[in-house]
Amino acid sequence: MGSGAVPPGQWTTGLCGCCEDMGNCCMTCCCPCITFGRNAEIIERGASTCCCSGCLFYILSIVGCGCLYSCGYRTRLRSQYSLPEEPCGDCCVHLYCLSCSLCQEHRELKNRGLDPTIGWAGNAHRMNAPGVAMGMYRN
Repeated sequence: MGSGAVPPGQWTTGLCGCCEDMGNCCMTCCCPCITFGRNAEIIERGASTCCCSGCLFYILSIVGCGCLYSCGYRTRLRSQYSLPEEPCGDCCVHLYCLSCSLCQEHRELKNRGLDPTIGWAGNAHRMNAPGVAMGMYRN
């Protein structure tokens, strides 16, 4: 789904739709800091790296505060795309359904034309890639 085909103001995927992307679902269940880092890099438009965000999330998760950090990125994502705060508040979603929320945010970014797995630079390059010029040909 391209970014032009997605209507603003509504989620393109549900909170419990983790199986829509099994690769990301497995990654998030095993190592949520990677999915969080990838999402954060895209949401921040490259202002931080996947590694920095993921490591900070990991450290905060050890002391039980990871969801307080990650819920802010859900709020930013919702703000960027005018998405409703559902099924409940961002902090509640991240506290009670962390893996599901990270997967949903990853799918949302993909459905809006951004691929968190290639980072911000990869997406920026892909969006700014010049079109293929048609060469001259003879009939």
